Amino acid sequence: MYFKQFVIAIPVLVCVIGMVSSCTHSKSSDKVEAVVSDTASIQKGQTIFAQQCGACHNFRQDGIGPQLGGVTSVVSIDWIKTFIKNPQGLIHSGDERAQQLHEKFKTIMPSFSSFTEDELNCVVAFLNTKAAPDPKRTKVDPDALKNPIPEPIAMSDLTIGIELITTIPASSTEGQLTRICKMDFRPDTKELFVVDLRGKLYQLLNNQPKLYLDMAKEKPKFIDKPGLATGFGSFAFHPEFKNNGLLYTTHVESPGSGKADFAYDDSIKVTLQWVLSEWKTESPDAFPFRGKSRELFRVNMVGAYHGVQEITFNPLSKPGDEDYGLLYIGIGDGASVEFGFPFLVRSEDKIWGSILRIDPSGNNSKNGKYGIPAANPFAKSKNPDAVRERFAYGFRNPHRITWTKRGQMLASNIGHHNIEALYMILPGRDYGWPIREGTFLMKYDENMSNIFSLPANDASYNITYPVAQYDHDEGNAISGGFEYWGTAVPELQGKCIFGDIVKGRVFFVKADELKIGKQATIQEMKVSINGKITTMIELSGAQKVDMRFGRDHKGELYVMTKPDGKVYRVVSARTGEVHQ
Repeated sequence: MYFKQFVIAIPVLVCVIGMVSSCTHSKSSDKVEAVVSDTASIQKGQTIFAQQCGACHNFRQDGIGPQLGGVTSVVSIDWIKTFIKNPQGLIHSGDERAQQLHEKFKTIMPSFSSFTEDELNCVVAFLNTKAAPDPKRTKVDPDALKNPIPEPIAMSDLTIGIELITTIPASSTEGQLTRICKMDFRPDTKELFVVDLRGKLYQLLNNQPKLYLDMAKEKPKFIDKPGLATGFGSFAFHPEFKNNGLLYTTHVESPGSGKADFAYDDSIKVTLQWVLSEWKTESPDAFPFRGKSRELFRVNMVGAYHGVQEITFNPLSKPGDEDYGLLYIGIGDGASVEFGFPFLVRSEDKIWGSILRIDPSGNNSKNGKYGIPAANPFAKSKNPDAVRERFAYGFRNPHRITWTKRGQMLASNIGHHNIEALYMILPGRDYGWPIREGTFLMKYDENMSNIFSLPANDASYNITYPVAQYDHDEGNAISGGFEYWGTAVPELQGKCIFGDIVKGRVFFVKADELKIGKQATIQEMKVSINGKITTMIELSGAQKVDMRFGRDHKGELYVMTKPDGKVYRVVSARTGEVHQ
């Protein structure tokens, strides 16, 4: 059950109603009187909110969903409950607010008919304690761009064919059956692995998922709530795993579970901690995995999203190369900007919103548990507090990191309210967040949903902009993909495949069009299965597809969907008409 998804709807509604005066529902006094106010209910509601809603919302600034301050003073409690129970039904009934919500966020949240009246009342009781924020953080600026990228993504004449290869075991009986988020392969045996954020790493043996590592069992302090992107975040086998038995993982623990290596002022709340671990096994071929772990570092996070969702090695590096054996780590801003702490990002002495590069075998880090490569762009900084691990910075959520055949490093960055972007990563570069979203100006101390054209003096900021981007007319969150390196589908040669997490649309750009200072043209591909065109929404049976991509050792591509745990392989592509 994903309670946070219904909460997205509540604040969106608030935002819409706040802007549309003609939509006044009923008197504030009537609403307040309907809200329970005893301490026990408020505390219970706060707990539910922290566990299920805090990943998307705060009471100060719009986040993944808009802020919730003052919600009970402008929205009928009965209406909120009705919407939670059946949002799609309310939208289809012609309800004005529900339709405005759908139009604004262009997605339909799932129904939450299983929620008890007591649970809903407690959440509302907690929300009722939060006042509306400073108006400048919610007002719509008349100079803001209404449609930052007016040109729609064109449908190409290319259709990819996919086939189902396996289904990952359900990790929940409510909401999404799984939270599968990453696929990778063991470098020596080439076997595929898939991780579920709820704590399970599976090995695909003859396309059958077998539990390889149970994070929840191995780490007693492990948590996977609040949901969305918390839990067992990522994994990466060392290139010499066969010989050294080293595996790297990231996972989430509750605040205060350990001393953070990267922390901030005590006055700022810690919602959770991300932990990077190195696991050592004496038996690399053992199944399931047997070994011990050591903690490399621990990071405090202001919010529950934009954590440490990517770790990876450069697959093109060979022994003797500068990059060989160095681990890249994508660290989001931890929602620090939305919560009002933008100074935690784009600062030389702060880790958040960065891509790191470390040497796990070294020991010259501040905590002595890993190394700082001498070639890192900030390794020789004269600032004693500089984060020398940083390779590049200025990201909201560097969600996936990959490389092209030509050795170009790419990172997909999940945007805030307007822009989803693909970046080419160069050492030491500033990628703009939170003063930029894609190729647009953002005023982080005002309403962050507003974005603007770049200022006349933009060149003086020396920001590196995306090589491809799309706006929220097209989708809601970029699903980082891969350049096709395989041979089974020659039509995909020279293309970088990615898509939209929420809508399940599959996009591509031509690899040779990826150049700093320009945006490559994004095109969409149709999807077919068993010779018939379909969509990932239809296949997953969910309005929010939660789509991810994977690639095997041969360079062949895979598509995964969280709601049903399905793993598909791309097996063909053709141009022209396909049988409907």
